[in-house]
Amino acid sequence: MASPPWQSRMPDKKADTVFESMNASIGVDRRLFREEIAGTRAHAAALNQAGVYAQDEYEKVCAALGQIENEIAGGTWSLDRYEDVHTAVESRLTDLTGAAGAKIQTGRSRNEQTVLSQRLFLKSALAELAKRIVELQTVVIEQADLNIDVLLPGYTHARPAQPIRFAHYLLALFFGLERDKGRLLDARKRIDACPSGVGALAGTTFGLDREALAQALGFSAPTENSLDTVTDRDGQIEVLSALSILQVRISRVAEDLILWSSPQFGFLDLDEAYCTSSSLMPQKKNPDALELLRGKTGRIVGSLISLLVVCKGLPTGYQKDLQEDKEPLFDAVDTSLTSLAVSRGIMSGLRLDPDRMKAAITPDCMATDLADRLVEKGVPFREAYRITAERFAGTRQDAASHEAEETPTPESSVERRNATGGTGRQSVKAQIQKARGILCSGQAT
Repeated sequence: MASPPWQSRMPDKKADTVFESMNASIGVDRRLFREEIAGTRAHAAALNQAGVYAQDEYEKVCAALGQIENEIAGGTWSLDRYEDVHTAVESRLTDLTGAAGAKIQTGRSRNEQTVLSQRLFLKSALAELAKRIVELQTVVIEQADLNIDVLLPGYTHARPAQPIRFAHYLLALFFGLERDKGRLLDARKRIDACPSGVGALAGTTFGLDREALAQALGFSAPTENSLDTVTDRDGQIEVLSALSILQVRISRVAEDLILWSSPQFGFLDLDEAYCTSSSLMPQKKNPDALELLRGKTGRIVGSLISLLVVCKGLPTGYQKDLQEDKEPLFDAVDTSLTSLAVSRGIMSGLRLDPDRMKAAITPDCMATDLADRLVEKGVPFREAYRITAERFAGTRQDAASHEAEETPTPESSVERRNATGGTGRQSVKAQIQKARGILCSGQAT
C-alpha cells in the first residue's frame, strides 16, 4: 500500500496489513475515477481563479489529469497500491506535475470528494435507470395493445376473483413503473447540489467560488451547508429505497409469470432465452430468469437496510463508517439496471394461450355481476350479495325468479367496467392512450 497523504502525522506508524486491507476502499471506489478526475479538474480551475495556481501550473495539471484518465481507462497504470481513488489520483498527479500536483488539495478534503464523486455517479446512473424503465414500459404498452381482447381471471387472495383483460394487468405494471421512475427522478433533483468547496466540514478557504464549481460540474447550485454536506447520505438512502420499491414490483410480476407459465396454469410460455433446463431431468424448462428477478429483490432491499444501519446513530460530521456507503449503492444500481433489461426481454418474448386463460375464468368469477343485476332490479346490495352467495354456496332453498338469471359471460363482465381505470375495452384503450402520452411527454423532456 502506498504511503497515505496523512503519513507525516504518524511517521513511526507500523502498518498492519489486515487493517490496511480493511481500511482501503480502492476495490470499490475505483469505478469513480472519471468522476474524481472531473471534480479535480473543476477544483484546479477554482484554484486558478483564486490565484493559488498560476496559469501554467493550471494548464499542466489539466493535461496531467487527462493523461491519468487515459491511463486508468486503458489499464496502463494500476490503482491497487492506493487507499482510495482520491489519493490515487492525487499521488499520480503529483508524480506527473511535482509542486503543482502537491497543491491540488488546497482548500479541499476527501470528505467532500467522496460525496461529489457519488453524486456525479448517481446523476448519470439515475438517468440510465429511468431510460431502462421507459424501455420496459414501451414493451408493456406494445403487449397491452396487441393483447387487448385476451381475458383471464383477476386474482385476490390467490383465488380467481373477476375477469379482467390481460392488457389491464399489464397497464397496472406500466403505471407502477411510472411511479418508480418518478421516485428516481425526484431523488435526482435533490442530489443535484454540488458538494465541492465545503472542505472537511466547516467550509473552504482561499476564496474558492462554489457557484462556479457547481456550474462547471453540471449542478444546479452548491449545497447549502458544509456540515450537512459531508454528513448527509440522504440521496443514497433515497435511491436505495426507490430501487427497493422498483425491485419488489418486478418480483411480484415475476411471481405471476412463474405461476402462469407453469403446466398447471398454461396461460403463457416464456422465450427459451430466459429459461434453463435441469442437469438431471431432461423434460424441464425452468423459469430461471424470473426466479433470479425475484431473488435479487432481497439483495437490493438488503442494500437499503445495510446503509440505513450504517448511518443510524452516527454523530454529525464525517465518520469512517460512511466508507460503507458505496458498495451497497453500486450493487443495487447495477442489479436494477440488469433486472430492468432482463424484464424487458422477458416481456417482449411472452407467448400467450388466450384459450387457456379464458377457460380459467370459472362461473363464480361472475358472481358480482349477478349481484349487480339484482341491484339493478331494485334489490338492496347486501340482500343481493346474500342471495348470490347462497346460490354459489349451494344453500339457496327457494326458487325466487331472480335466481333464474343466466350467468354473465366473461366478455359481458369486463365490458360493464368501463369507468376510468376499469378493465372494459374502452377504459383500457384510454389507459393505453394515456400511457403512450406519458412516454412521449417524458421522452420529449
